[in-house]
Amino acid sequence: MQEQDGHIKVVSLLSGGLDSSTLLGYLVSQNYSIVALSFNYGQRHRRELRAATEIANYYKVEHRIMSVDLRQIGGSALTDSIDVPDINVDSIGKDIPPTYVPARNTILLSIALGLAEVVGARKIFIGANSLDYSGYPDCRPEYFESINKTFNLATKATVEGRSISVEAPLLNFSKADIVRLAEKLHVPLELTWSCYRGGKKACGTCDSCKLRLKGFMEANSVDPIEYERYPEFYSRYLKSR
Repeated sequence: MQEQDGHIKVVSLLSGGLDSSTLLGYLVSQNYSIVALSFNYGQRHRRELRAATEIANYYKVEHRIMSVDLRQIGGSALTDSIDVPDINVDSIGKDIPPTYVPARNTILLSIALGLAEVVGARKIFIGANSLDYSGYPDCRPEYFESINKTFNLATKATVEGRSISVEAPLLNFSKADIVRLAEKLHVPLELTWSCYRGGKKACGTCDSCKLRLKGFMEANSVDPIEYERYPEFYSRYLKSR
């Protein structure tokens, strides 16, 4: 087993959002030797990359930011001239929204696989979630089962017997579960960023903001970041506290 300083080496995808930052906090608590990997993939804003850098610096882990231009593919509100919609929280997850980025997880995980092979990592971690999520097809359990089979046929390292697994420990967590775990681990949630719009404050109306706020509400907690406007369900919650 490849180790560094007595710890298993891993690559962990880090967007700077609630899920990936909580995952990083968990991996730090488990004493993994971590390379945090973020992507400038042509997304609407750089605010999340700033958050990822601040989170990686907080945990003092190696952090790499790689570039891949998914705007050349387009087809998403995050990588094309398509508006980010305001979505009713009750409808989230029922249809695939315009914020779905075609093949994003497959592309980014493939790059992570190459990095894992070169640095000697045995695991690739991703903060994907299949319960409270936006309905993206590349966040489903069957997707990860399939990609693990493919990845273990795909590299010199795996052919020679050094398996590299893709793991999503938060896959079956609700957003409330993730908030509770983050607070238990003392993850600096005030540094995280989930909003798709990327203003000075989070918008509070995109599906990512609403899922995040729903998670804090259901965990009986208050989100520490600032919002331009709270959705009605969260405003009612704050008034009831």
